Amino acid sequence: MTLTPAPEPVVPRPGPEVRPTAIGPRSPESPHGPGAGPGAGPGPDAGPAPLLPRAVCEAVLTGLLLFLIVTAVRWLVGPDPGAAARPAVLGVVVGTLLALFMVSPPGRCSGGHLNPAVSLALWRLGVFPGREVVPYAVAQLAGSVFGVWCAALVWGPVTARPPVRHASVRADPAWGDAAVLAAEAGVLAGSTLMLAVLLASPGGRRVLPYAVGLTTALVIGVLGPLSGGSVNPARQFGPALLAGDTGRLWVYVLGPALGAVLGAWLAGRTGLRRAAR
Repeated sequence: MTLTPAPEPVVPRPGPEVRPTAIGPRSPESPHGPGAGPGAGPGPDAGPAPLLPRAVCEAVLTGLLLFLIVTAVRWLVGPDPGAAARPAVLGVVVGTLLALFMVSPPGRCSGGHLNPAVSLALWRLGVFPGREVVPYAVAQLAGSVFGVWCAALVWGPVTARPPVRHASVRADPAWGDAAVLAAEAGVLAGSTLMLAVLLASPGGRRVLPYAVGLTTALVIGVLGPLSGGSVNPARQFGPALLAGDTGRLWVYVLGPALGAVLGAWLAGRTGLRRAAR
């Protein structure tokens, strides 16, 4: 999972204004919302970054994330099939990477979503333009495939063989499709509510990247051995395609999307969505 909206549109439109924001510390002098600032995209007088550079940042960061995930799985699990019981270590690695990517200059430029379900959630919360959800999702999924492909080139055939399998996640055999779908949706619903709460205050925005990293580490550590703990369509998309492990891919894509919509609806019912804008 991962998160941070993007800069404001340059042309005002009639009607309610949708302010795509970045998750992270707010720069008071910047008109681009939280997360903009030195080294994080255009300055106060430069105008907002166009969609294409922001989408490219999403693709690059997602690709790098997946490359490093496959690398971590290759070295944590690959040398020892019994090491599959190390989800907590992998969770710490992935959570740390997410936090670092979100506060990096490319992450602050694009918002550092790195997760199509997060882009969807931020749109439903009213802090990200709906017209940019699909371009962001395409960039994230393309980055996922490219990152896994690059890892295969670097590390060789070992990434395609069990137990690595391009870092494709798999649920415990006792978990059926409905259980995995519910777990994926439930985590994203809770994460969307967390986003709404933290986006409602400058202090919350400052700690949000670290909250996301910690949440991701816990999800992977706890749910990894059970449901797979993906909670990010881009996390599973590239690995599943290259591993030929697409039987349950629809669950790992649909579950987080449903959770994002459900979480935003709950935020609206409780007044959190209005506070986050």
